[in-house]
Amino acid sequence: MGSGSGLILGIESSCDETAAAVVRRGGEALSNVVASQMALHANYGGVVPELASREHLRNIVPIVREAMARAGVSFADLDAVAVTEGPGLAGALLVGITYAKALAFGLGKPLIGVNHLEGHIHAVLMEARQRGEVAMELPLLALVVSGGHTHLYLAKQAGESWRYQNVGKTVDDAAGEAFDKVAKLLGLGYPGGPWIDGLAKLGNAKAVPFTFAQIKPRVNPAVVNRKAPPVGEGLRFDFSFSGIKTAVLRYVESQGMREGVEVRRRALAAMVAPAIADAAGLCDEQTLDLIASFQGAVVGNLLRQAFAAAEAFGARGIVVSGGVAANRELRERFLGEGLKRGLPVAFPSVGMSTDNAAMIAAAAWPRFLAGEFADEAMGAVPQMRLG
Repeated sequence: MGSGSGLILGIESSCDETAAAVVRRGGEALSNVVASQMALHANYGGVVPELASREHLRNIVPIVREAMARAGVSFADLDAVAVTEGPGLAGALLVGITYAKALAFGLGKPLIGVNHLEGHIHAVLMEARQRGEVAMELPLLALVVSGGHTHLYLAKQAGESWRYQNVGKTVDDAAGEAFDKVAKLLGLGYPGGPWIDGLAKLGNAKAVPFTFAQIKPRVNPAVVNRKAPPVGEGLRFDFSFSGIKTAVLRYVESQGMREGVEVRRRALAAMVAPAIADAAGLCDEQTLDLIASFQGAVVGNLLRQAFAAAEAFGARGIVVSGGVAANRELRERFLGEGLKRGLPVAFPSVGMSTDNAAMIAAAAWPRFLAGEFADEAMGAVPQMRLG
């Protein structure tokens, strides 16, 4: 079973970051190294799968070596090797999985496959343990919100293992994807989240009255006629973000903003490393108001669905993770609503919100304790579900 040191090497390569980390007992990150491909993919306005796989191949060995060196441990000290199994880009996932399988086999250590979405949830739990905070009461409602995912999970523990029930998801675009597409539509950079968030505080969020086609909580007919079903059973709290993206496009066209968008796009493209301040100088009041209104509407929709689900399922706390969890307005509004309702809300640090390997190693620790190891047939599962 290993040295009993509690050390797990985590490897993450699901999208456009090659990452490795060493974490002790799921709660102490000794190292957390990330090689970002953001600058490469920014040239294309999104992640190019073939380029991502090539960069992972180039980075995986040096990144793991650096993670081990920073942690000050040897491969012999490890108890297990953990790797993201899915969801993600097939070619990108395979780079991490192939390396992790070979390493675990060569070391004679257990291999643990981790769901990327579960990793995001454990990013919050790990940092709470690092700070020595009292664990939040269960069950938890977890909102995982990023460029590729917008999911709500009810999270519980069963022995050492965690169990997840999906109670909501996006029916089209993920929230982070909507940020990226709207940023591109307005002539801003990639990824869109930081640009939108940085500029939104300069505008009036009530200027453009966006409305969501509310996806009402759906009840599974199979549980309707049963007497006294468990709290919340059959209810779903889904999201949809394609409509607001289309509404922004229509607003730009109806208000004659297309020329200003092209001027802004060309000006930012000509800069070596444009900052938020540069973009702000290229935006008029109407554009800033549009950005603020868009972000306010998206955050409002995430907040309404998450807190409605928490109430319906009797959650004792909410954890929010994923790249969009770094958004300033989302953090402020969720924390404020939680305070108002007496419901604890927890976020990861901004650095741990985006893809990293410490969260993979942290999520692997309960699986290690439960003896839930992968076999040699483990492969990439691009559409992998949680719960």
